[in-house]
Amino acid sequence: MAANCPMLQTGRGQHYQWLAHACELVSQHRRSCCPGAAGQALVFCRMLVSFSIVVLGLCCGGGDSDELSLGRPKLFGPSEALVTEIESFICEVPIHPQNESILLRLFKEGDRTNVLGEYTSMRGEIGVIPKKIQLSHEGYLECVASVQNNSAISPTVSQTHNLKVIEPVKGAQITPSGPVELFEGGEVELQCRLSAGNHVSFMWLRDGQIISSSLIPADDSFVISRATVKDSGSYTCVATNSFNNTKVFNTSSPELHVTFKARVSNPDISFTVLKESYQSYFCVISCQSSKGTPPIRFSLFNGTDLVSNVTVQQRRATFKVPVVLDQHLGLFQCRATNSNQTSSSLWMPLEIVPVGGPVTMRYNYDVAENYEVIFLRLYCKPDRGSHPRFQWYLNKYPLHDRGSFYYVFNQLPGQSILVVSVGKVSAGIYHCEVSDSFDNSTVINSRKRYLDRKVLNHIPVLVAAVVFGSFSVIVLLVSACCAAGVAFRRKRNIETSLLALEMEQRATVCEDELELSIYSEDVVTAEEAEFDHASADSVDEWTQFDEKMLDEL
Repeated sequence: MAANCPMLQTGRGQHYQWLAHACELVSQHRRSCCPGAAGQALVFCRMLVSFSIVVLGLCCGGGDSDELSLGRPKLFGPSEALVTEIESFICEVPIHPQNESILLRLFKEGDRTNVLGEYTSMRGEIGVIPKKIQLSHEGYLECVASVQNNSAISPTVSQTHNLKVIEPVKGAQITPSGPVELFEGGEVELQCRLSAGNHVSFMWLRDGQIISSSLIPADDSFVISRATVKDSGSYTCVATNSFNNTKVFNTSSPELHVTFKARVSNPDISFTVLKESYQSYFCVISCQSSKGTPPIRFSLFNGTDLVSNVTVQQRRATFKVPVVLDQHLGLFQCRATNSNQTSSSLWMPLEIVPVGGPVTMRYNYDVAENYEVIFLRLYCKPDRGSHPRFQWYLNKYPLHDRGSFYYVFNQLPGQSILVVSVGKVSAGIYHCEVSDSFDNSTVINSRKRYLDRKVLNHIPVLVAAVVFGSFSVIVLLVSACCAAGVAFRRKRNIETSLLALEMEQRATVCEDELELSIYSEDVVTAEEAEFDHASADSVDEWTQFDEKMLDEL
């Protein structure tokens, strides 16, 4: 039985293959031992070959055996490859028949119709199959070995080899699912589309700040839901992939500006009256919303009638309306819209009443723990007027807004309040005057009043009279109660004395009657009867006297 050691030259170095009767020796018995090895290694190789010849002689049979076999091929190659790059795949058949040419072909698993590459091994050498990588090559590859011109030997298939194909990313572009200008609460989906690239991860930025970094390669979209104005900005997507964790490819999309507009809020309505000329007045009605993205269209209504409308680039609009004093001009309302939704203000009656009637001034105060007045509040109020202007005076000098010892607080349109800290500088004559804010031709003054610390802390005569009168009434009530108590006690003592006397007399009579009943005879004489009658009359008279005394008391 012959054994030989052919040397195969491949791109991965020298490869040695021991054969015996065209049967390859098992892999654990193969060594890099050929002529030229050192002494001990050569002896070991020869002993190993002799042992292998014996074993294979039993397994493969002699040269006369008709049974030939083809070993299972082995496939080697890169696990990752860049698209359009040329990579080499190595397919070797460890066990193959002698003097037979072996056809090695490269397929994708499950698809034998498309040959990716092939190599013919004439003497059992390793097959090197170069291939220009395409995206379709990604997946599991396999090598199929078959003997040419000998259908008696069945083809064999290698184990699968997984290939990951990397295509660098490029051409990122954001595609929105709808309009990029919408109102708060809306929703829009942004999708990052690529002209090339696979195995991609995405990162989203708004105004240059990262807002989402996806860990899922297929997540190429970003959804903005329940949006607010804060979600407005310039959006960018960054796509990234890598090759063998050494080369990193990325591409950024152009910025896409997305605007979320705030719906306009219910406007506030107010007005200011102005004098245009003599006896000619007009008012400026203001409509203002606290929220809303311009442009905003404001409309002014008087009842159901449209007065005017205007579109502005701010959240405030004004309307000029002529007015007549002392007349009710209707109910006015502002309406605002910047979308398909309209916001409305409250209804406002419009009536301009000039000041008139007397102006009253009153005051109250706060006291300290010692009951001394420390703060004074003066109130100024006209009898009528829808737009009054107030002015306070101390000793004919006007008091404006705030000073060292006072401040003015206007409760328009009803009244004005002057708060004063009582002291030496606050002493003097106070009064207020009222005029129309839109016309100073009519001025009405209140009565003047002198106020200082002494006046404020002086007890009024009326208060003193009330206090003294109340004290006197209390004294009289206490005296009356005492007199009634004495009379009641005297009456009770007399009643007690009379009752005791009556009880004593009755006890004496009872004793006399008891003695007579014991020692006297049963028959009563006429004289005795007459005496008893007289005694009874005497007792009746005494009883009547007692009752008369009680009645008098």
